[in-house]
Amino acid sequence: MASIHVSKGDKVKILSGTDKDKTGKVLEVLPHSGKIIVEGVNIVKKHMRPSRDNPQGGIFDKEAPIPSGKAMLICPRCNKPARVGHKFLADGQKARYCKNCDEVNEK
Repeated sequence: MASIHVSKGDKVKILSGTDKDKTGKVLEVLPHSGKIIVEGVNIVKKHMRPSRDNPQGGIFDKEAPIPSGKAMLICPRCNKPARVGHKFLADGQKARYCKNCDEVNEK
């Protein structure tokens, strides 16, 4: 199981691949495979057969997982891609922080 530096709902920038420099919100985190699903990134075609939920069937666009190492968190305060560090707060909880502006992000 891999440790992932982004959480669901974070805004990230894609660092490499066909979707390089795109930004999007993390929709899902898959820690066992070390991958994330980002909104509007790595779109693939999914062929669906007719079912009760989808009586028409057809070909749909869907986001596929990408490795979490190819995404960099965008700091909500400085609005730039930043590396993430971890700090222990005064109450003993672990929190993420932006290494650019030193702002603590809630986890």
